[in-house]
Amino acid sequence: MNVFFIGDIMGEPGRRVLLKHLSKVVQTYQVDLVIGNGENAAGGFGITPDIAEELFDFGLSAITLGNHAWDKKEALDYIDKEARVIRPANYPDGVPGKGVCVIETAQGDRLAIVQLMGRVFMPMLDCPFQVAERELARLEGQTRSILIDMHAEASSEKMAMGYFLDGKVSAVVGTHTHVQTADEQILPKGTGYMTDLGMTGPLHSVIGMKPQGVIQKFLTQVPRRFEVAQGPSLLCGAVIGIDAATGKTNTMHRVRIHE
Repeated sequence: MNVFFIGDIMGEPGRRVLLKHLSKVVQTYQVDLVIGNGENAAGGFGITPDIAEELFDFGLSAITLGNHAWDKKEALDYIDKEARVIRPANYPDGVPGKGVCVIETAQGDRLAIVQLMGRVFMPMLDCPFQVAERELARLEGQTRSILIDMHAEASSEKMAMGYFLDGKVSAVVGTHTHVQTADEQILPKGTGYMTDLGMTGPLHSVIGMKPQGVIQKFLTQVPRRFEVAQGPSLLCGAVIGIDAATGKTNTMHRVRIHE
């Protein structure tokens, strides 16, 4: 089973480059399932029902979110009803939506996707490590192929999660920082790992935003409204080759395509 996980899709430029190049990646790597982080897909902040449906039309099988999950109020009911849109599992009970989704390939192989959010420099939610154990217990017997989206700021927290779950899940990949790392690997017990998938969005930007506004914020500390940058974009992510019989990762390919 080959799964293409796309790094944080940033606004219209990210959606544009995704539409332009997704079919090429699917063909090149014989991808069975496509997943993407969509928490920045609507103008850089959150997601809307229309944009989520657009991403599904592109070929995505599931969309993960993160700390910007709630930025668009019109999406709250949609997140609660659409099982293929996944918010962090360590939000409190009663929050819209779910943190786990199980999807199938055309061949009938099942893949579980769990999203967790880190706590270092992030909102203080339930412990992602304990929540991971809880969700894995709930998934027991459903599938051996389990993919973790660790939406976190600190690389150390993501790495710790990778080793914590090594041998228990197929792969742990990071989202949120919008800067792709070059550390794709298979950990000693067979779990694929990559600290951050990167951003699918404008190349000449500060993590997707127009540089000048971000620079002014750093210079003055005065709050500003950031705007998504324009111009050439890139598509970032990783293709994860999973043995559906064992749930182990066999291959990890980092993807970075310039428009």
